[in-house]
Amino acid sequence: MDLGLADRVFILTGASRGLGFATAQALVADGARVVISSRDPEKVSVAVAELGGAPHAVGITADLADPGTPRELVDVATERFGRLDGALISVGGPAPGSAASMSDDQWRDAFETVFLGSIRAARTFAAALPEGGAIGLVLSTSVKTPLSGLGISSGLRPGLAMAAKDMADEFGPRGIRVLGLLPGRFMTDRNRELFQATGDPATAAAEVSAAIPVRRIGEPSEFGRVAAFLLSPAASYLTGCVVPIDGGALRTL
Repeated sequence: MDLGLADRVFILTGASRGLGFATAQALVADGARVVISSRDPEKVSVAVAELGGAPHAVGITADLADPGTPRELVDVATERFGRLDGALISVGGPAPGSAASMSDDQWRDAFETVFLGSIRAARTFAAALPEGGAIGLVLSTSVKTPLSGLGISSGLRPGLAMAAKDMADEFGPRGIRVLGLLPGRFMTDRNRELFQATGDPATAAAEVSAAIPVRRIGEPSEFGRVAAFLLSPAASYLTGCVVPIDGGALRTL
């Protein structure tokens, strides 16, 4: 199937590694060009090189908590590549811990980056997109069921999913799609850190795998291919929905 991605341009935040980077790889492999961002300049540089350098990718060191970041990313995309066709908004996971154990400062910091930063980015990108554009928000299966030990994520992600649904209603008449992606457990640096924090990462990973119907933790590339499809013209009638990419782990519809 031709996804229709050739020469299209996408912004991907938090994409110097993990699921964002895997999506950038899938987009570039199908002929798209990407603008990626994250807070670590060294990781951004390495990621751009791995994506093929200047003809295919440009990297920006930026933080979504900064109100000026979304506009900067739009400007870079249009100045370097002459257009913008979509975006994948991803931010680092908030600190682990139960909802009640997190301090006010931890909640505020997570809200500024995970919630408000994502909303600000989505509305800024939407204003710059033409008909046929698409925005995907990388959320979590905590949208549908709480995740033990990740209270802030379980608190903020469902609200983001509903905000994405509201924006899909608002921007749909302009031909712009907005949807959420619900990744399950993938072997990313984030999940390696969570496994390591248990003190017995091998056992923790095995227990997680046993609870997934396909009996394994996903590879980032498996997320990236689905995300690239959802952002592509091939998914032109999908909007306002959340799409689990979790190996069947969610026990809800």
